[in-house]
Amino acid sequence: MNLTEEQRQRVTAWILQGAKLSEIQNRLGQEFGLRLTYMETRLLVDDLKLTPKDPEPPKTEKPAPDAKKPVEEKPPAETTKPGGVSLTVDQIARPGAFVSGKVTFSDGQKAEWYLDQTGRLGVIPAQQGYKPPAADVQQFQMLLQDELQKMGM
Repeated sequence: MNLTEEQRQRVTAWILQGAKLSEIQNRLGQEFGLRLTYMETRLLVDDLKLTPKDPEPPKTEKPAPDAKKPVEEKPPAETTKPGGVSLTVDQIARPGAFVSGKVTFSDGQKAEWYLDQTGRLGVIPAQQGYKPPAADVQQFQMLLQDELQKMGM
């Protein structure tokens, strides 16, 4: 992606202001008319030798674990948005995928999802021909974006 010097400076300023990749993606579309996938935006920022700032986590003190109680390992966290859409990310991506996982929609229907090396998203419903409600699709995309950001993608 070739940007003008002015566009490069604007993207750099956005990064310095703490903008996330999704915000940069939206601004590129709104201000420059460039429609990029999340992955293309990530590669563009990388090409410009920029690194988005991670927000500082809130500082909380954890109490020291009780020596008598064993520490339990938790399974991979399931991300849920109000409305009932939940998402998990596989520890090992399915073959041919950059990252993959499972989603449960608000009506209880399940599907597998994957993001390939080119940034294309695919969803494979457990029930053939199933189409999730539009609101669920939007929630799924938001959850996925949040999870990818947590993973540094």
